[in-house]
Amino acid sequence: MKSSVLLSLCTATLAAAAAHPNNPQIVLQDPLLQPTIVEPDEYLIELSPGETRLVTEDEKWALRREGINFFDITHTPDLGALNNKLGVQSVKFPSKTAHNESIAPLLKKLDKKNMRKHLETFTSFHTRYYKSQYGVQSSAWLLSQVNSTLDEAGALEHGAFVKAFPHPWGQSSVIATIPGKSNKTVVIGAHQDSINLFFPSLLSAPGADDDGSGTVTILEALRVLLLSSDILKGKGENTVEFHWYSAEEGGLLGSQAIFQAYEKDGKDVKAMLQQDMTGYVQKTLDAGEPESVGVITDFVDPGLTEFIKEVITDYCEIPYILTKCGYACSDHASASKAGYPSAFVIESDFKYSDSKIHTSDDKIEYLSFDHMLQHARLTLGLAYELAFAKFK
Repeated sequence: MKSSVLLSLCTATLAAAAAHPNNPQIVLQDPLLQPTIVEPDEYLIELSPGETRLVTEDEKWALRREGINFFDITHTPDLGALNNKLGVQSVKFPSKTAHNESIAPLLKKLDKKNMRKHLETFTSFHTRYYKSQYGVQSSAWLLSQVNSTLDEAGALEHGAFVKAFPHPWGQSSVIATIPGKSNKTVVIGAHQDSINLFFPSLLSAPGADDDGSGTVTILEALRVLLLSSDILKGKGENTVEFHWYSAEEGGLLGSQAIFQAYEKDGKDVKAMLQQDMTGYVQKTLDAGEPESVGVITDFVDPGLTEFIKEVITDYCEIPYILTKCGYACSDHASASKAGYPSAFVIESDFKYSDSKIHTSDDKIEYLSFDHMLQHARLTLGLAYELAFAKFK
């Protein structure tokens, strides 16, 4: 492991361990982990393509309470500038799955007990609000878990690595990279922050479903993906990255920062899948509807979405249902804005998704780990298939 990554990991992990809410010891936050930032009086948000508005922070949360999503573009006004000139890159995705013999044995290795164990710790932080000390600590804990996952698989010895992507608000995003034969990149994402929209800096926000569920779902998919010796040894055609974004709740802040950097660096991202809320099914069942995976169809890449439907059909044990979520509804929107093909899968038809999110009642007890396992199967299947896809 590179020394800078190791130092970052050790410092962050020690801070998290010492200041975890289950540990009574009080620790002063390292200023390197929680930089002081000066917030503007107003934020520039984008409510739809070309529709912007200046709002206060309180007005941001009021919009979110009304179910209105947006990009906060205050610090990322250039995201999509190249896309506006060149357009979203056209990527031809496979018409059907091609690696069932390799993926089928891996699917059996997915373990919902691992997801529960990780989610129990992740939700034990008082909040994962991106401006809070708890948000810094929870991100450090997540970084350590991802590093342990790579280490235990032997992936670090083969060139895989994890790094914190720092942000001025304190809570870092986390990026794990599994190199392939080329720099063409497939991204699997989830957001790690949580929020209580009534008093973000004060009230608890366990964020079990939003998006603790997605966080641990893709972490488990990463663990099992690395059980493939071909993936582990870099024999995939493409590089695979797993992202855990900071500050999604504030207007897709973390993912915008990352994809702005990728856009400016000319990074060749061929596909991005977001897993945001993967565990709640009760409202679907109460409505007499079959348990299913919600495939978002608006503001996404049609070709990638079509292939995801094939992956669900072949690798999941439940069907999909087509649904919509609106503009800027999760971090895939940042990838799209940067010109990268993106898609979004959620726990159900959007109208039956979890209504307890953004409150103190977004708890593990309301979730189905069997359903999360289906999302892990999808994630694993897609990551493996696209790792070996021969993109032109």
